[in-house]
Amino acid sequence: MTTPPGYPINSPQFRQNPPPNGPRSAPSAPINFPQVREDPPPERRQDDSPGQRPGETPRTLSQALTGRNNPGNRNILSCLQIPRRSRSLALRLFIGSGDFGFLASDFLRISGSAGLLLAVIAFATGCGNRHEPPSVLAESLPPAVVRVQTIEAVKQPALEEVAGTVQPKLQAVIEAKATGRITRLAATVGQSVKQGDLLVELATQEIQAKLDQASAAFHQAELDFNRVSNLRQQAAATQSEFDAAQARFNVAKAAVAEAEAMSAYAKIPAPFDGVIARKLADEGDLAMPGKPLLELEGRAGLRLVADVPSHLAGHVVPEARLAVRVDTLNPIMGTVAEISPAADPASRTVRVKLDLPEAADLRSGQFGRLAVPIGEGTSLFVPPPALVRRGQLDILFVAADGKAQMRLVRTGKQTDQGIEILAGLAPGETVVVERTALLRDGQPLRTP
Repeated sequence: MTTPPGYPINSPQFRQNPPPNGPRSAPSAPINFPQVREDPPPERRQDDSPGQRPGETPRTLSQALTGRNNPGNRNILSCLQIPRRSRSLALRLFIGSGDFGFLASDFLRISGSAGLLLAVIAFATGCGNRHEPPSVLAESLPPAVVRVQTIEAVKQPALEEVAGTVQPKLQAVIEAKATGRITRLAATVGQSVKQGDLLVELATQEIQAKLDQASAAFHQAELDFNRVSNLRQQAAATQSEFDAAQARFNVAKAAVAEAEAMSAYAKIPAPFDGVIARKLADEGDLAMPGKPLLELEGRAGLRLVADVPSHLAGHVVPEARLAVRVDTLNPIMGTVAEISPAADPASRTVRVKLDLPEAADLRSGQFGRLAVPIGEGTSLFVPPPALVRRGQLDILFVAADGKAQMRLVRTGKQTDQGIEILAGLAPGETVVVERTALLRDGQPLRTP
């Protein structure tokens, strides 16, 4: 069944009218919507509704949606950018889409004008608002006076960075050899100490008691040995008695030496000149063997310890000078001091240690990167003012045909030569290097 042009929306074919004096209810039987055929080409259109001339306000929803007999006005389907081949299906959905079909028919019955319905739907959908593309708006701006620079490829060594940690060349963890409560802890973090300075003192009453006991036993053994020795000289004591007394004397002497050594453990001196790096205990804590109390760093200097992947270890040789970047410091040169002869089977890396020169802001524990040369390559560098950062995007403006062309790029490291461009720029292109913050894509350019 084909829908004749101008078929009224409030026709009984579309819905059932409610009783005159009763509430309206939903139709009890399914509604058979008419089939809508494709619009014929304009030169073959012969379905103008009877009694309606071209240019007249449409009276039906079909005319309002498709714009028939009103070629000068934009219709709903074209305003919503629905392709012509799909408008037949869209018309069915508009007419028979449940509540919309009833509301549209009621609106047409009350207002008597499908053109008014068209205006309401167009206003609700934002139809008719035209936005100029950004390129057109940018071209209308006055030319921007900028300075440009041609970017050429620069040959430089290809480097592979390896993460490492700054550590002192000489480092010691101070622990107690005896168990006792800490009575004195004079060291503070950052304090400079010399070899032999007292760092920690323990309360060792038990060790002192053992020393007193050993001293008393030694005194008695010494008296016995002297008495037996005199009797032996007078032939009043046997040789076995003399040997036993001598053994008891030697044992008591060794016990005293042991007690004195244990008593010496109550005082812990600095093993070398250095600086207190960490304080892991305080006065009143219980010290025992295996419990760290202090960390002492020597004054011999700092070094970078890096685990180099095994496939890069061949490019590192002893005594080689390699570039090292530590946090925000300028790159410094380190000397390879140690290379492990074996690789770690778990990480497949080789440990390398580099001696670093003295620097004011260089501290142990800082994060560093070791640059391992693996060959030679080419790179592109742009001046820092040329790069525009908007959120997470890095943007360059390339001067092409007298206009600014916005280009998204991927950046690398920043060196003395500028910011490295890894992707988004080709060698030989001209880049705007000044006054880039206010540029727009497509804006005319003028060089001074």
